[in-house]
Amino acid sequence: MTSQAISPSDDVRLETISAVLPAGATIHAWIRASHGGAPGRLTAHVDGDPAGAVETSNPDEFEFRLLMLESGGEAAFSYDPATTKVSVLYAFLQPRVLEKGIRLLHVSPGNATPEAPGGYHFRPPFGWMNDPNGFGRFSGKLHLFYQHYPHSLRWNNMHWGHAVSKDYLRWTHLPIFLFPSDELATRADGRGGAFSGSAIALSGGEAGLRIFFTEHMKDREPEEQVQFTAISRDLVNVEPADLILPARPAGLGLTTDFRDPYVFLGPDGKWKMLLGTRDRDGGVILLYQTDDPAAATGWTFLGMLHRENRFGMTAAECPCMVPLDGPANDPMTRWALIFGLLTSRDPATGRRNMTLATVGRFDGRSFSVEFEQELDFGTDAYAFQAFVDETGPIGIAWLANWTDISREIDMPTAMTLPRRLAIQSGALITPPVSAVESLRRRRLDAGGFLDGRTVDLANGSVEILLTLGQAGNAFRLDLEHPAATVAVQSDDDGLSILFAVASAKASPRYIAAGARPSTVRIFLDAGSIEVFADDGRWTGTKRLPGFKGVSAARLAAPEGNIAAAEIWQLGL
Repeated sequence: MTSQAISPSDDVRLETISAVLPAGATIHAWIRASHGGAPGRLTAHVDGDPAGAVETSNPDEFEFRLLMLESGGEAAFSYDPATTKVSVLYAFLQPRVLEKGIRLLHVSPGNATPEAPGGYHFRPPFGWMNDPNGFGRFSGKLHLFYQHYPHSLRWNNMHWGHAVSKDYLRWTHLPIFLFPSDELATRADGRGGAFSGSAIALSGGEAGLRIFFTEHMKDREPEEQVQFTAISRDLVNVEPADLILPARPAGLGLTTDFRDPYVFLGPDGKWKMLLGTRDRDGGVILLYQTDDPAAATGWTFLGMLHRENRFGMTAAECPCMVPLDGPANDPMTRWALIFGLLTSRDPATGRRNMTLATVGRFDGRSFSVEFEQELDFGTDAYAFQAFVDETGPIGIAWLANWTDISREIDMPTAMTLPRRLAIQSGALITPPVSAVESLRRRRLDAGGFLDGRTVDLANGSVEILLTLGQAGNAFRLDLEHPAATVAVQSDDDGLSILFAVASAKASPRYIAAGARPSTVRIFLDAGSIEVFADDGRWTGTKRLPGFKGVSAARLAAPEGNIAAAEIWQLGL
């Protein structure tokens, strides 16, 4: 709770953030000086007694400050808004933070995420979010790290946010995990920070994890992007990072793009690392290896693993690689190599920044392609990252696309529903994890659906299941949305998400050309639609503008084309 009070000593009008907190609480605060004439200061009291204070003289960017409360009680954090700005304030108990998470005490209006009642997609508690990082299971819990800027709803110098889950869907927010370097953190000028990467468990059965990430610093010579590693023994706090790849491979004509290390165990039992880059001909994925069981040192360049130059793309980015249909050490196992095609544009549809899934055999040094397919025909499942969990490979993506980024468009986004990866009938399928059925709260009456009547969808957080009479039968599902024209359609051309905004230029065609599905499963939430046809054989994800859900739906189809329909209200 925030309130105002006048200091009796000097008539200064103070803002106060109040909360009852336990003894031993850790406080993370980000404060900034309002101007260069006086320092910014945040003062803590517990039950009226002084409990510490932090200051900063920086007027250009919010700076992180740490407070520890020795005693518990009514805590009050006070500051003078004439000299001090407070971006974020949260509290937690270190021994219980993995179970209880953080308690958010204050977020400024400029970085507060919009309300989305009933929403079930992962969103950050404040600020900007993009790529998933370090997605994996460590010490029995699912961990999701993500690209994060805490102090605005726009992209800026990168941090890593952090959350944990038991079921892929219900997430506990943890303290910010990784910060930009001190040099980058002094100004909010978007010069760089801790860019995307991955995580593995510590070796030898030791609790904890090791992360790998790109540090980006604009205009740094000779390398803007270099690779670091660091460990966390308690899964919350990270130790100082070590530089492991200070330069791109020489002699290959690569640009300064050199990022997004993805580390995984290869079929020969050695740690491999993928990195995205480009040369004059297009996108390139590099392969590195180390003999170090801890993956801490000794990384050597093996060569170019894959090249892609279609659709006018520049860099290949956010690569990941997982075995699909068997153990990693079986030569018959097929692997999926998935990566983003930055700046790509499909001339047939106008879709941008697509993601490619390439499937084939991997022997630890070379990759033999058997087939390729687009990962998502809606394209708003970007920076996809996967790992092999107890039941098989699972992946998640940023539910957005760089094409949408501008200062005029609302951009607080979400992650997609987590998805399984498997081979079925010679294709890669990416259905949602089975845990999504636990989101079902009540079944809505779909009786009017088959009669062509409009069905109310309450807050718009719903799952719609359509069973077609025959594969490829035609239908159109119109969805009432306050800011866009949205529909799902099956016809002779394939399966489409129809999308248009009145004030915008012509939208791309979001289509799985030639698709002839038998079942179509549609997940709607505030700000998104995800379509899974035939158990994820065709998957389409589209970010929707605003933060209000679809309010109603109407199905149009020739008699007999739809055999059955179900609608479920969803919620966490």
